[in-house]
Amino acid sequence: MSGGDNKQSRKQAFFSRIISYFDDYDKILIVGADNVGSNHMQKIRIALRQINAVLLMGKNTMIRKALRGHLQANPQLENILPYIKGNVGFVFTKGDINAVKKLIDENKVEAAARAGSIAPTDVVVPAQVTTLEPTKTSFFQALQIATRISKGAIEIISDVKLITEGNKVGPSEAALLQMLNIRPFKYGLLPRTVYDAGSIYEASVLDISAEDIVEKFHEGVKNVASISLAANYPTFASVPHSLVHGYKNVLAIALGTNYTFPNADKVKSYLANPTAHAVPAKGGKGGEKEDKKGGKKEEKRRT
Repeated sequence: MSGGDNKQSRKQAFFSRIISYFDDYDKILIVGADNVGSNHMQKIRIALRQINAVLLMGKNTMIRKALRGHLQANPQLENILPYIKGNVGFVFTKGDINAVKKLIDENKVEAAARAGSIAPTDVVVPAQVTTLEPTKTSFFQALQIATRISKGAIEIISDVKLITEGNKVGPSEAALLQMLNIRPFKYGLLPRTVYDAGSIYEASVLDISAEDIVEKFHEGVKNVASISLAANYPTFASVPHSLVHGYKNVLAIALGTNYTFPNADKVKSYLANPTAHAVPAKGGKGGEKEDKKGGKKEEKRRT
């Protein structure tokens, strides 16, 4: 078999594998794979197998070609095509997609800041006494970092935000972090998009908990009730508040006039004689008994 035929057979096998994955699995997590080394990628593959998930990496052109050739059999795969750009991979699963995302988020490794790379997070250098000699002071001054000399070493006086998320890491910032032995970034696969039985949504949706949904629902109900009350337009959300306000108005009229009703009678009775409704303090009788016992003991001692 010639080298060309061998290459063509490998390509055909890869196409077949792509199609089989997209046919067999109904849940796919599209992930970014920037700054992920081969050893780290292998560890992620092994971890995913433990939860019955498969990671597929390949050239975007080949994956697009395979999907386009399979759209007649599975038209829903067309929804994935716009997201096949950049350095991306595909994690296939039949299980819980949340568990897949959680595993990927946990499998990250610390890395140094490299000049020219995009910062995935803010980098703050904490106040500290460094191990650097005073000869490096000018280096800190160039980065506008306030320092002083403490016991023959440079001390950073206060926390300094050195790099902002989304900005490029400069050579000076990278060199400083290296001198301070700070590895500020964590790299790994980055969950971006979820394909679930034809539906596409951002992977960040998976981070929403049931408590978050309930909280947002309560906020929405409060907003509807506020608008309804302000517009004097009754809704299911505003009616309970309207009833409470109405009850307060009727109670206020009853307290200011001779008109009354059972609940108003209780309020009037309390206002007329608050002490009658006071709850006796616990242990009052016990205190009296102790006083009496104490008094008897004192009398015995005197006799």
